[in-house]
Amino acid sequence: MTTTPLVLIPGFWLGGWAWDAVVDALPDDFDVHTPTLPGLEPGADRGGITRADHVRALTDLVDSIEGDVVLVGHSGGGALVGEVVDERPDRVRRAIYVDSGPLEDGGAIDASATEAVEVPLPTWEEFAAQGSSIEGISEERLEEFRRRAVPHPANVVRGPVHVTDPRRFDVPATAICTSLPSEQLKPMAHGGPPFHTELGFAHDLTYVDLPTGHWPMFSRPVDLATAIAQAARA
Repeated sequence: MTTTPLVLIPGFWLGGWAWDAVVDALPDDFDVHTPTLPGLEPGADRGGITRADHVRALTDLVDSIEGDVVLVGHSGGGALVGEVVDERPDRVRRAIYVDSGPLEDGGAIDASATEAVEVPLPTWEEFAAQGSSIEGISEERLEEFRRRAVPHPANVVRGPVHVTDPRRFDVPATAICTSLPSEQLKPMAHGGPPFHTELGFAHDLTYVDLPTGHWPMFSRPVDLATAIAQAARA
């Protein structure tokens, strides 16, 4: 049976484990990779980890896989997908952004982050104030989230994105909209504030609505798996 390589990239504070329930629900015709990025291992030294280290880890993974890959990025992982697409536009058959999107050149997730080494996981109240909803996540899953999360390397949080190859816009893209409905996102997906995203510049872009909070892999993993599989086969 022919399988489609699928790389699931977690957002901040999370390792590859965050996708476990999604992986369990994906069909067997996907060759699934769930990397834990440098510095996101429990007890890792995060002081010297940069954004370039994360991009390099992912491009190395893509280079090690036979055939074209589908990249999936959640939250801060979406900006990494955009950078990998820029580095390997001929190797990515589709980029899937889960409540996220590629950033403009020079953009950063949080350029104002002042932590020297690592950014700790905020409280649920702080997330709510930032607009990141935990809607639909059970108390048990929230406890696991906080127990297994690790601080994110600060230089990755504030590090600028580097994208230069115009071929990145030729790679088909899917935006799975969970926090905001697609009709609200579309007018804000063409660069500049508030998101500084290049999402709307993709020449082949599909929007999929999956209403829930910011972490659908915890709140609606089966539905997220279905949406990813359908997008990957498009």
